[in-house]
Amino acid sequence: MPQVVLIHPQIPPNTGNIARTCAATGTPLHLVGPLGFETSDRYLKRAGLDYWPYVDVHYHEDLAAFREFHRQGGGRQLGFSARGSDNYIEFEFQPNDWLLFGSETTGLSPELLDECDRTLYIPMTHPKVRSLNLSVSAALGLFEALRQLGQLH
Repeated sequence: MPQVVLIHPQIPPNTGNIARTCAATGTPLHLVGPLGFETSDRYLKRAGLDYWPYVDVHYHEDLAAFREFHRQGGGRQLGFSARGSDNYIEFEFQPNDWLLFGSETTGLSPELLDECDRTLYIPMTHPKVRSLNLSVSAALGLFEALRQLGQLH
């Protein structure tokens, strides 16, 4: 099963929406600190509704802690970025992929993108639109991976 990883998320409702998506699909969610909010934030809880008990959420204090956790589990790290090299729709996902998304304000750092096995982008036709909302991007990437892997019923 693919896993969703949010690196330094800043906006509580986005993280709450992604948590709800992960609950609905049974997908593990990894939050890598520092976070731009407290996990007790009411907007985070509100966006996730009453689905938080159904989210397999893992909190990693920092990138070093996440790297160690990932190393133990293995699998490819796929960085989603407007600067990605592969169109996510044309990319072939594998069951043990980790879908990495950066903060709403800065995305994934160039250094972190260099560490990824592949970098993916979501195509946009309007040249003035730089990116999509984080929760939309995570949902698109996750549902495409699950669709390809036959995990949507």
